[in-house]
Amino acid sequence: MSDAMQTGRVRSEHLSAALIRLLAVGAGAAVANSYYNQAFLGHLTADFGLTAGTAAIVPVLTQAGNALGVLFLAPLGDRLERKSLILVTIAALVAALIGAAVSPGFVWLAVASFAVGLFATVAQQIVPLAVHLAPPDKQGRVLGTVTGGILIGILLARTVSGIVSDLWGWPYVFWLAAVVMSIVGAALARWLPRAMPTTELSYLHLLGSLWTLVRKYSVLRPVVAAQFLIFAAFIGFWSNLALLMAEPQYELGGTAVGLLALVGVVGALAAPTAGGFSDRRGPAMVASMGAGLVILAFLIFGLWQGSIIGLVAGIVIMDLAVQSSQVANQSRVYALDPNARSRLNTIFMATMLAGGAVGAGIGGAAYAEWGWSGTCAFGTISATLALLLLRKS
Repeated sequence: MSDAMQTGRVRSEHLSAALIRLLAVGAGAAVANSYYNQAFLGHLTADFGLTAGTAAIVPVLTQAGNALGVLFLAPLGDRLERKSLILVTIAALVAALIGAAVSPGFVWLAVASFAVGLFATVAQQIVPLAVHLAPPDKQGRVLGTVTGGILIGILLARTVSGIVSDLWGWPYVFWLAAVVMSIVGAALARWLPRAMPTTELSYLHLLGSLWTLVRKYSVLRPVVAAQFLIFAAFIGFWSNLALLMAEPQYELGGTAVGLLALVGVVGALAAPTAGGFSDRRGPAMVASMGAGLVILAFLIFGLWQGSIIGLVAGIVIMDLAVQSSQVANQSRVYALDPNARSRLNTIFMATMLAGGAVGAGIGGAAYAEWGWSGTCAFGTISATLALLLLRKS
């Protein structure tokens, strides 16, 4: 562990402002790969002669790969030298993207999409490394910057993919992504410092220790449960927005959804400020404020239905709130055990992603039964439960 201690002593020298920006770009570019295919499903149905339900297998497998990657690959950041692990994972991601780009048939594309999701979780190797390299009094701001890059990647992925697939075809989305990740990998190989492992546990014991961490730290349970609920509300909104835009009061299509996603970037850009505030005032307060703002956003969505201005205002507030709560809650989780940050991140992110899946399901069911008011009610209730958990933790 002497190498790890040495890394800790010089971490502030390694983490320049330029490297923080590079890590944010790398994390955002990586996570975007899990969302590109959601924008060109229409092209897949036409090119392969599929039904919409069959084409949806592609994003489903991508998200399944993403969940498995978070669970089985991300914890390796505590066991292996992190720079090497990140570079190897990026190389595998580039290979998967090229495989998707040259797909001769739908089955090939589906398998390649699973691999893309699996290795796109390199973003969840970058995040704990950034916190590991940051000095203690700057960890919240650094975390805010990197996770801000992730949210921007998620929001812009559909916009970029939609434009590229419409102009040149869906394979070029994967070719572009492969080029971007190759550039990111080369930059990280050049400027990322080495970070030695923080544990000598075997891989199986490493996975088993996830449950040990959940049992050991009582604060971990309500914090990850709250983030589960907040992300459920967030995905419940975005998964039903396209349906809302198609209704008579709007009669708008996918382009409008993409433009509204761009509005959300405004909230994501404020994440570093939220991280700095978390450093100064404590993450618990910031997390509670974030949950409260999510409630406010859904009240705006519900009370001003049919208003584009209401949607825009609510999206800015919601994305700022979700990003702020994530930064603050992750800060609390990472502080529990500096030697287990990759595993703690796995617990946090796996739970949050599960919340997204639940949010898409319940939010969709609420929309089918009660329309947009049902989706807004679900988001409000979910965020209110999160706030109650955070107030007690």
